[in-house]
Amino acid sequence: MLRGSCRMPRTALLFSFFSQCSRPFVCWNRRYTSHPHFCHQTSFNVKHSLSKINAGSFSFYRTSHLSTLSQTAISSIDEPTGKNTNRISRREKKKAAYEDPANVLKHKLNSCSKHRNVVEALQLYDEARKNGIPLNLDHYNVLLYLCSSHSSVKLDESESNADISNSGLDRGFEIFQQMLIDKIVPNEATFTNAARLAAAREDPEMAFELVKQMKGFGIVPKLRSYEPALHGFCKKGDAEKAYEVDAEMIASGVMAEEPELSALLNLSANAKKEDKVYEILHRLRATVRQVSESTLQVIEDWFKSEDAAKVGEKNWDANKVAEGIVQGGGGWHGQGWLGSGRWKVVKTCMDETGMCLSCGEKLVGIDIDPKETENFAASLTRLACEREVKSNFNHFQRWLQQHGPFDAVVDGANVGLANMHDSFSFSRLKSVVEEIREMSPSKRMPLIILHKIRVTGGPAQSPYSKKLIEKWKQNGALYATPHGSNDDWYWLYAAVSCKCLLVTNDEMRDHLFQLLGSSFFPRWKEKHQVRLSSSTKGPTLIMPSPYSIVIQESANGSWHVPTVTGNDLDTQRQWLCATRSRDTSSQQKKRSRDSSLHHLWTAIPASAGT
Repeated sequence: MLRGSCRMPRTALLFSFFSQCSRPFVCWNRRYTSHPHFCHQTSFNVKHSLSKINAGSFSFYRTSHLSTLSQTAISSIDEPTGKNTNRISRREKKKAAYEDPANVLKHKLNSCSKHRNVVEALQLYDEARKNGIPLNLDHYNVLLYLCSSHSSVKLDESESNADISNSGLDRGFEIFQQMLIDKIVPNEATFTNAARLAAAREDPEMAFELVKQMKGFGIVPKLRSYEPALHGFCKKGDAEKAYEVDAEMIASGVMAEEPELSALLNLSANAKKEDKVYEILHRLRATVRQVSESTLQVIEDWFKSEDAAKVGEKNWDANKVAEGIVQGGGGWHGQGWLGSGRWKVVKTCMDETGMCLSCGEKLVGIDIDPKETENFAASLTRLACEREVKSNFNHFQRWLQQHGPFDAVVDGANVGLANMHDSFSFSRLKSVVEEIREMSPSKRMPLIILHKIRVTGGPAQSPYSKKLIEKWKQNGALYATPHGSNDDWYWLYAAVSCKCLLVTNDEMRDHLFQLLGSSFFPRWKEKHQVRLSSSTKGPTLIMPSPYSIVIQESANGSWHVPTVTGNDLDTQRQWLCATRSRDTSSQQKKRSRDSSLHHLWTAIPASAGT
């Protein structure tokens, strides 16, 4: 709790933005008065009012509130002697803090949030206000979250969904006003929840203005902060305002994800803005790679539309298209819609070489910039040193420089365990090591990463395993990670820094890999990860796909869009193929394709990723 005077943004002016809103805010003080009262209902111009909000400051004192139990728990002082006569124990202090009304309220509100029970949360709020229990930022944010999530709250049998929705929204605005009256400085979650309240009122303009105000408070908006305004404008069909929100996101360094891009794509298609459709398809290609079924439907509807049939260059510059493909690393050119006439749109699959089973076009493996690999290895080192014992990881880096580079790295724990129910198998690991060695250009043993426990205990104690481990050590092909370490960092770093293959069935989707936060990582995995397929004859290596599983735009103007349906291991991945009908310009398209392929083979140097 803050004490003394502090300088903060002027929340009183922000409060005026809500208290003067043209819609009534029901205060619902039914416990204290017989009639609900209403706030100001003057007509209100959002932009004009917000222009008056500045990053001013004010000072205030926040007094501490203690429960009766907390007061009685304080040790008394013997006035004549000045000594403590009742020294309280740590247990009593903990109990006093636990039973403090503010903490009790926090626990109950968190329970309401977990079960999405807005009715009980509002009752707790009213009781707290009546009993004079001070509310802090956490209390208010939970209440605002529940009020803004009215569409999926838990309902009482006596109340309808509409009643809960309306009262939840009304109370949400009232609670936000009270928070500002109490001089609780809002944070990002507060603004986001307030924006959601505005969007639920079908007022995306207010939601957007709220996000703009966050910067005045020194708060960095997140993607979730922009979502209410962006989806609100898309729902209303207001393309220009939606694009304005999108531009603000880009300027703030916030990257739109599939739900936002899908909404913008659908909006652009309905607004007949073919250039925006083209732009957003490429943003999906760069950000999402494989699309969900709902996004695929939006894309399919666009290609089947009359508007899509009307756009496209009949006579394009084949050299510019080829240059665009070279500059992009393959798989797209970015020169705009090519061809004319209606699109043939089908759902299909690719064969093992990447040839479309519908149109016969062959997809390409998109190049990886070697500089990106170096930057990724550097960020990986930084993260590993933050989460591992730095001296341990630095020792591994020095060991790798001395014994590397390798043609492949094997995640020993993942390969040695066929599944969670089997014991670790050194014979299975040996089989995979020998197979990958035979495929290696240098015929050198791959690097095997195993935790020290796997090397010293359990199955490693058998004579067969001991002999095998010793052989690997003598060949400089085994590294045992130290106790307390996470071997994931070691095998991933080794594979990235050696620019080689990685043998593992680990999907690399957990929190550790999310820390990497880079669009480069899925591209790297696609070109470097070797998976295992079990059979009665033993594990079989499944090499990386020769083509990139990402939205591809070809030199003749066709599009291929991969979905999340299928994984190309157990079931074939589903693709959307959109091609123009063959017409008199087919010879030009063929020349363009041949020219682009020639440029790809001659102009793109072999990179670390190929």
